[in-house]
Amino acid sequence: MTITEPYDYHPGSLPLLVSIPHAGTRLTPAVEDGLSDAARPLPDTDWHIPLLYDFARQMGAHILQGTYSRMVIDLNRPPDDTPLYTTATTGLYPDTLFDGTPTFAPGKTPSAQERQRYLTDIWHPYHQRLQEVLSDIKARHGYALLFDAHSIASRIPRLFEGTLPSLNIGTNQGASCAPSLEEAVRNCCVAQPFSYVFNGRFKGGYITRAYGQPHAQQHAVQLELAQCNYMEETAPFDYAPTRAAQLQQTLRAMLSGIVAWGEQQG
Repeated sequence: MTITEPYDYHPGSLPLLVSIPHAGTRLTPAVEDGLSDAARPLPDTDWHIPLLYDFARQMGAHILQGTYSRMVIDLNRPPDDTPLYTTATTGLYPDTLFDGTPTFAPGKTPSAQERQRYLTDIWHPYHQRLQEVLSDIKARHGYALLFDAHSIASRIPRLFEGTLPSLNIGTNQGASCAPSLEEAVRNCCVAQPFSYVFNGRFKGGYITRAYGQPHAQQHAVQLELAQCNYMEETAPFDYAPTRAAQLQQTLRAMLSGIVAWGEQQG
């Protein structure tokens, strides 16, 4: 098959790019044919994140969204598949789900040749576009702000103990953005009702770590949301509009705070 449209991009006017790498559900024939019964509902998808952040597009943010499922290839992992965490995690080509269940039925894992094609035709185009947008933003504004938007089930014992805080902010231990930007995000968190943590279990994936370059006026922040605050965490993973509306108020304030910080620097 020919891989087409590995991402959707909506241009904006603000110096802010919202990256959504894990909301895609498109599958290649080899992956679709090989998925285990547990993986077929695509349980590790960042469900409804484009809908949740639709207000950001209306604000004027650039939006870049991956269209293929992370079951095909994970856009937030390095191309050489170096592990990002010393604890349990999943790789560039996830062979297990978050809970440790096999992603593929026995003997049905896509071939190395297939996976190399996913890297060439899905992973690289997404990252090329991401860098192009950031470069264009910097050329126009003198700096670029990257917000990497994610979500995950609030309880996954294999990955973390107990229940996640609602908002899990990652700045690669402060290395992916200016300290004053992290402080601005922290101030937004203090003023809202949801629980939060900075650089806890989720410190930022490959996108945050690779593109967060404050020395080059390119600042990145990752937000991993606990899904219980805007959707049902079991299949069919329905959106919960009332809960989502409350969460969107916090997200809007956070993104507005990030943009305001940038304007002050400029």
